[in-house]
Amino acid sequence: PLIGEALIEVIMLTVGLSAMFKGLLLFVFGGDTQSYPHFLPDSLSIHWGNIEIPSVYVATFIIGIIFLALFGFFFKYSSQGIYMRSVADNQPAALSLGVHVRRVFAMSWAIAALVCAMSGIVLGIINGVNVHELSSIGLKVFPVVILGGLDSIGGAILGGIIIGLLETFTGGYISTSLREVIPYIMLVFILMVKPYGLFGLVEIERV
Repeated sequence: PLIGEALIEVIMLTVGLSAMFKGLLLFVFGGDTQSYPHFLPDSLSIHWGNIEIPSVYVATFIIGIIFLALFGFFFKYSSQGIYMRSVADNQPAALSLGVHVRRVFAMSWAIAALVCAMSGIVLGIINGVNVHELSSIGLKVFPVVILGGLDSIGGAILGGIIIGLLETFTGGYISTSLREVIPYIMLVFILMVKPYGLFGLVEIERV
């Protein structure tokens, strides 16, 4: 139903679905933090002098690298990945070239569900899962992708690192309450200075 519609409508639908699923999760599981059992072997942990990196963080890093490599290859070399990029760039043009846009949309939602499920498992092992905290984590995606560039995988990686470091240093050296606000301050700043992000492609339209 959203084929050919503006990007803002897709974003608003996503936010609406997020609110609906949040209410459903609150109804089923309640608002308490749900913790997952620790099933990762301790042998994965890294010891370097007085520094110890727990196994869950090592596993998270490995999983992230694997997913980034797979998606990078998928979007750049596979036919379905190229179809998805073409639909994201220009839906009417993709339709005119015979791309099955509805199938691309379904695949996009399936990939998003897979990544969210894996992220939820990892997050649940680290800190437990709370419905209210999940909402704030989901909103932080916007500063990350806009900072890096909406059409750049590498930019999204760099944007995530920058936002994470900003949150950590702000919470450690300035104020813990400001930590939750700093990503959105960066979002406003980057929209004013460089709207296409650090690595986003600048679109030039002829009038």
